[in-house]
Parts: sequence; C-alpha cells; structure tokens
Amino acid sequence: MAIELMLLCRVSYRDHEVTAPRLRGLLALLACELRTGCSTAFLVDNLWTDGKPQNPMKALQTLVARARSLLGADVIASTATGYRLTLGEEQVDSSAVLLRAMAAAERLRSENLAAALTEAETGLALWGADSMRCEVDVPSDPVSALRAERAPVHGSLVRVRALALARLGRRAEAVEPLTHLARELPRDEEVLLELVRCQAATVGPATALATYDGYRRRLREELGSDPGPALQGVHQDLVRETAPALRRGVSHDPNPLLGRQADTVAVAELMRTSRVTSIIGPGGLGKTRLAHVVSREAEQRVVHLIGLAGITNDADVASAVASALGVGQSLRPHTLPSAAPGDALTVIAGALGPGPTLLVLDNCEHVIVGVAQLVQALVSMVRDLRVLTTSRAPLGISAESVYPLPELDLPTTVELFRQRARAARPDVELPTRTVVELCRRLDGLPLAAELAAARVRVMTVGDISHRLADRFTLLRGGARDAPQRHRTLHAVVDWSWNLLDPAGQAALRALSVFPNGFTADAAQHLLEDDGLFGDLFRGGEVLGVLTDLVDQSLVKVVDTVSGARFSMLETIREFCTAQRARSGEDGCVTRQYLAWARDFGMRHHDVLFGTDSFGAWDRIRAEQDNLVQALRLGLT
Repeated sequence: MAIELMLLCRVSYRDHEVTAPRLRGLLALLACELRTGCSTAFLVDNLWTDGKPQNPMKALQTLVARARSLLGADVIASTATGYRLTLGEEQVDSSAVLLRAMAAAERLRSENLAAALTEAETGLALWGADSMRCEVDVPSDPVSALRAERAPVHGSLVRVRALALARLGRRAEAVEPLTHLARELPRDEEVLLELVRCQAATVGPATALATYDGYRRRLREELGSDPGPALQGVHQDLVRETAPALRRGVSHDPNPLLGRQADTVAVAELMRTSRVTSIIGPGGLGKTRLAHVVSREAEQRVVHLIGLAGITNDADVASAVASALGVGQSLRPHTLPSAAPGDALTVIAGALGPGPTLLVLDNCEHVIVGVAQLVQALVSMVRDLRVLTTSRAPLGISAESVYPLPELDLPTTVELFRQRARAARPDVELPTRTVVELCRRLDGLPLAAELAAARVRVMTVGDISHRLADRFTLLRGGARDAPQRHRTLHAVVDWSWNLLDPAGQAALRALSVFPNGFTADAAQHLLEDDGLFGDLFRGGEVLGVLTDLVDQSLVKVVDTVSGARFSMLETIREFCTAQRARSGEDGCVTRQYLAWARDFGMRHHDVLFGTDSFGAWDRIRAEQDNLVQALRLGLT
C-alpha cells in the first residue's frame, strides 16, 4: 500500500506539500494516534502552546475545515470526543516505519538476511534520499516531537541493515554503517563483532585487531570485564590467521609432478569434508609425493608432516610423533601395550594447538594399528584438526575417508619416462613406438618409470624393453636421495610382502598363476581344495584373505558385466610368481589351476545352449586368457 501522508522527511499529503504550521501540527498529532484519534482538548493544548484563542473549539473546527478543504473531506473524521485520520498504518510513513522495523528485526533473528535487508532499506527510505543519516529537530512543535520519537526506530533500521549486509558477505558496504554504529552504541558487541569481521576482510586483520584491542581496553578500564565469548572467538581466529604459516616436514618437488593435478584437487576436497583422509595404493605409486603437494597447498596455516617408515613397533608411534613435533622430551619413559599413553596424547594435542591444523602421517602400513589408535584419539581431543595419512592399507576407523590413488595413465607414464630419460642422458634416442610399448608394461607406477628411465645411461630403450621380462633385476639403482625401500622395484614390493601373514603370502603365490585376474569362486577353487594350501584355507577363509589383500593394495577389485573380479599389477604378479617358484609350489599350483579350468569348462559347456547364453558368454570371455594359459600348461 502506497504512503499517502508523509511526516518524517517532509510534511505532505499525496505529494502536496503542507506548509501551514498548525495544519502540519494537526496532522502530526493525529498520526500519533491513528487508531483512536485525539480529543479536542488534547489537540487544543498541543496546537496552541503559546496561548489559547478566545474560542478554542471554534478555532479547532476552523483548522479542521481548512485541512478538509485542502486535503480532502474524508481525510479527517469526527469522533465522539474529537477527530482522527482515516488512513491506515501502511499509508502514514510514521506508522509504516514501525511496521518495517519490527519485520526487519524478526527477519534478522530468524536468519532470513535478504528479507531483513529489504525490510530495513524499505523503512529507511521513508526518511528520504539521505536515509542513512537522520537529523532530529528539537521538539518545539508536534512534527519535531514526532520525528524525535521515531529517531530510535531509524537507528534500529540502520543497525539491522548493517548487520544484514555483513552477514550476507557484502562487507565493504557494511564497514561504514557499522563504524558509525560502533561509535553510537559502544557496548553493542553484536555490532562490534561484525565490524571486526568486515574490517579483517576489507582493510586487513591489523585494523580489525586494533578495533578489538581498543574495545577490550576500554571495557577493562570502565567495567573491569572482558569481551563476550563470541567476540573473543573472532579475536582468536584473527590471531591465528595473522600468525605466519608453518609447514614442518613438508618438502618442495625436485622435478615436475606429472598427472596428479586431479588427484591433488580430489584429496583436498575430501579433506574439507572428512576429519581423516587416507591416500592408499601400492608401493611406488607416489603417495608420499602427493601428500607433500597437498600439504604445501593446504588451507590450514599449520601443517606437520611426519614420516613413519623408520618406526617398527605400534607402541612407538605416539612417542615418534611427539618427538617430531618437538615435545618428545616431555614424555615419561613408559608406554601402554595397546594404546598411545595418556600423557603422550595430552602432549601431542597441546603441541598441535586448537587448530586449524593438518597432521600428515606418511608410510603407515607397517604400524597401522598404532596409527589408527593415535589418530582416533587425537581427532576426539583436538576440535579443528585434520589428519592425512599415506598407506598401503586404510586405517579402518569411523572418521576416515579413503582415496585410492590410481596408477598413471599411459600418456603420463610415457611423458614421465621421456623427461627422466632425457635427464639421465640428454642425447638418448626415444623411438615413440618402443617407448609406448615399454611404458605399457610398467603398470602406471611412477617409480617403475623412473627406474627404467635411469637405465638409459647404459642401455637403449629397446634393450630395456627386451630385458623387462626380468624387471626386478633390471629396475634397480634409484636416486641416492630416494628412501632405501625405493632404490629397487623389488624392495618396493618386498616391503608389502613382508607385512602379510602366511595365508596372505600363500594366496598371492597361488593366485599369481592367473594371467588375467580371477573371481572369488576361482580363488576358492584354487585355495580350498585338498592340496598344498588346504590346511591354511579350509573353513571359508579365502574371502577374508582377499579382503586383506585388497586393503593392502596388492590386489584390486573391479566390477564387470560378469561380476566382481580381482587382479594384480603385473609387477606384483611377477614378484609372487618368483616367490612361488622359490617355494617349490609350481607343480601343485599348476595341478589345481588345471582342475579349476576343467571344472569351469564342464560347468559352462552346456550353458552356452541354455537360457542364460549371453551371461555365459560374458563369463567365458572374461576367463579367456586364463583358459588359454591352462591349455598351454596342460599341453606342456
């Protein structure tokens, strides 16, 4: 509904200016009592303050008649005791502004910020073009008195508008009105809170900290108290943000990291939504290097990266982390058998601080239990802590999200091989077809590509490709600054192999006979039959062992049209094949493998002509390479 009578910035009715002083006063007095109106005695007393006329009632009637002739006969109605305006609250600006102020305050309380801003700006517009500044006249007449009465409402609308702007993220617009309000309302901590936040975002944290310190100093001098918890919390956040970034244990790349940009983004995004993130994958895949990249670019200002490769016992994890954080000397020389000692947890949590902090634990697979217990405890003790781990197996705790790091694609592997080969011997010839074929056999492992490239110092690419049949003899002699376990490809796989129990090692030795992956049924057929492995896997333990091998990143599982299939990287398969030969199990495994192939062929022979022929073809096609291998072994 449109405003018809304006009294706040000027006095007019339907855009017609009212200039007569007593007529203006009459309208102001009646606007104050829209619903009930005013008595004649009240109107006379407030309109003729400098002396009443000889006939007050007649003078008032004459004034009302002038108003009706000027504004309209139906604007002022007679009542039993006097007169009242016939306008509604939405038609008079002095009443409409009260409605806008109440609505704006309610919207702000309910966090409907856009609506609060709209209501506040609508109300402020009733004061005219310069609605942000309200100059109140000395109440010498009814109009001035009305405006003085509405002045606090103007201040309330200015306050709601400034707070809504700040909370909507329009901080540059909010700084000026908030600064003015902070001077007018020096004890309003809600205003000061938003002012500090807006100053930090626009003119810088130093100004915001100065504003806070000034308020805290005045408060202590005048009242002997401190700012409220919310304001103190913002102050602590600012102090942390202005503190210099700390990157302890994080190194820079010695050469360009290829093919991991999408993985870096994915891990960073996972860290925003999860308290604990684990990068998992087989050895030589580049988990540690990716963790360093993520750590350098982390949102947290404090990052601690701690390598655990040298730790040999789960019980030593907590003390090793404490030592890396520089607080190991605070620990008493005792440990608990199944968990991190209580004093170690307290010391570590204190060293990490309230956050936001990122703790990176690298190479956790061999002390996975100790790491899991420590991380679980720290996450519950430190509110704003994020943990990133690299491991060949997940921690297995409820706070964890797992990121399986994929192998490099073929083009990236080729580019990595070319770069490292040129670095090793600048004039080496790199025929495209031979390089691509060589890299296709490296399983997308960055370490394998780098070790192969290092061989160009004394070999051609063709020689390297030809000798890759014995990759563990060929791929050795890594960089001197690489960890000992990364100097040879054999050492990388051997590190994982030594973490397995006898059942896991036996399963890998046997299952490596499959050249193209296998199903859970095939694994059970091979391992649970009476024979070499019967005692280890009797009782349905195969599925549990497969789960452990997948967790250790030694076996991969993929969904196919014929069901879930398990597979190994060729590097791991060759290692396990050599272990099988060294254990003297080739003959027994071959017999059981042929038995599986005969059973598979007999079960699927007649199915091809039944109702599920398409499904049978999918299963046979998936096992084609395995069946060809069985045929060759049978002929031999």
